[in-house]
Amino acid sequence: MTDNSARPQHHVFHGLTPDTVINLAEKALGKRCSNLCRPLNSYINRVFELEFEEKIEGKSGLVIKFYRPGRWSKRGLLDEHIFLQELQALEIPVIAPLTMADGGTLGQYGKIFFACFPKCGGRSYDEYSEEQWLELGRLIGRVHAVGATHPPLERITMAPADSTQAQVDTLLAGDLIPAGQRREFKELTDALIKEITPLFDQTRMIRIHGDCHFSNLIYLPGKSFYIIDFDDMAMGPPVQDFWMLLPGLMQDSLLEIDLFLEGYETFMEFDHRSLSLIEPLRAMRYIHYIAWCAHQVAEDGDSRVAPNFGTHEYWQQEMGDLADQLARIKNAPAQTGNWG
Repeated sequence: MTDNSARPQHHVFHGLTPDTVINLAEKALGKRCSNLCRPLNSYINRVFELEFEEKIEGKSGLVIKFYRPGRWSKRGLLDEHIFLQELQALEIPVIAPLTMADGGTLGQYGKIFFACFPKCGGRSYDEYSEEQWLELGRLIGRVHAVGATHPPLERITMAPADSTQAQVDTLLAGDLIPAGQRREFKELTDALIKEITPLFDQTRMIRIHGDCHFSNLIYLPGKSFYIIDFDDMAMGPPVQDFWMLLPGLMQDSLLEIDLFLEGYETFMEFDHRSLSLIEPLRAMRYIHYIAWCAHQVAEDGDSRVAPNFGTHEYWQQEMGDLADQLARIKNAPAQTGNWG
């Protein structure tokens, strides 16, 4: 169990009170808020729904996000905001941060950074129609056309020898893997990284959303899909931003891929060879998820999404999944479909 009692900033982050949250929003934005302060679900950050006393452009809803200390640098957070502002300027449906009274988009409370966003309602889908696949392709294509214009200041590069190796090194440097399983984990991840690294050699890396799954796409009736939550924005291969939306493995999702790419290539050229990165990226996400849980344990003493994290059974299951994924990558069938 991690002792958080000697970490004052950790205590401040988890001890944000409604009065503090409302006062910070009012001071940052120069506008009065009502007494509404509703916590919203977030595994990493602290997020609250607030409300302006007077409507602004017909709306009063407000969301304030407090970023977990130590996860992003100030420059890294500004990368997210700059990307969102560039997208919004081109009327691409995203939710960009509000401009604060000082002209910026990032506030600070001690060592905690925060930002304010307009509230945007909508619903998510877990299954898309053919027309929606085309629409999603057009949306992500527009996002990537902007993402390709310049690199971020300080964001990770989503590649096995970069972000994945760093996550593995962090896991091995800690004491969360039982001694009897550390060697197996190292050998397995070494083999995986060695196998997939060459596949990324000729891949163009651009600014991407990085975590584009069903929950981060919301639909507004009569309008369009909005892509939200750019926390995990990264430099990475464009294919990362749609493989998690597919209903199954690549060979089981040929129609959806064809439809998505038809929409996507209206705005952005796509390297069809990069479809071979889907299963490697899935394996990298397994490791990313393990590292994310480990970070939660280091910060909070436990993981809310994996209650058995750190047990022999947990690591046995995770390594089994990684081994299966490595075998799937080694035995991957040749690409088929219109983009074959």
